[in-house]
Amino acid sequence: MLNILVLGGTDEARRLAAALAGRAGTHVVSSLAGRVRDPKLPVGEVHEGGFGGPGGLATWIGERGIDVVVDATHPFAARMTASAVEATGRAGVPLLILRRPGWQAASGDDWRWVPSLAAAAELLPALGQRVFLTTGRRSLPVFAGLDGLWFLARSVDPPEPPAPRHLEVLLSRGPFTVQGELALMRHYRVDMLVTKDSGGEMTTAKLLAARELGLPVVIVRRPPHPGGVPSVETVEEALTWLESTVGHAG
Repeated sequence: MLNILVLGGTDEARRLAAALAGRAGTHVVSSLAGRVRDPKLPVGEVHEGGFGGPGGLATWIGERGIDVVVDATHPFAARMTASAVEATGRAGVPLLILRRPGWQAASGDDWRWVPSLAAAAELLPALGQRVFLTTGRRSLPVFAGLDGLWFLARSVDPPEPPAPRHLEVLLSRGPFTVQGELALMRHYRVDMLVTKDSGGEMTTAKLLAARELGLPVVIVRRPPHPGGVPSVETVEEALTWLESTVGHAG
């Protein structure tokens, strides 16, 4: 039996688990961090919550007889990725990183790339006054001191303080449509968009809407991949890698 641990929470992780589930000689366990209420659950066995750091994950891998780990977490889950690198090294099992490709600007886009959320916050006052913030509820404290700006923040779960003084929160989960994003931006009269380079198609509609409206978009760059770890961009590539590396996954 080939035992595969998928560190998930993303659409790619769910699709990978679905592709692996039910295959002869293969058992997949999907791990969710537990940071989102009522998450979309993948097919098959699910482990919710943390492992207790790299040491705890290494122990869990050994106790469960895990043969290979696929890190299919969010592109900005740098801490989990670092933990996976250390834990698989301790446990002596291979690790694959599955990351969807980042976004690429096209004609008509006004994108401002920044290295961090803090750098994004510094840039905003020069761009306008009404901000559409789509960087996740945990990012709100970074923008809390910008009292001269108004924020529309969208997240799956309600944020916790500290938060910007002038804030309206929309609780919503993608995917979103271009027409819906256009209507939203026009209704709230936003004059800029702030996001992370998450990539994927579920949330690209906001970028297309911003392009149509001529709005500047502040985009936080992804953290770099750890060196020496194989990575792929699609579920299909992950399945091919698994087949060539440990077998029984193709």
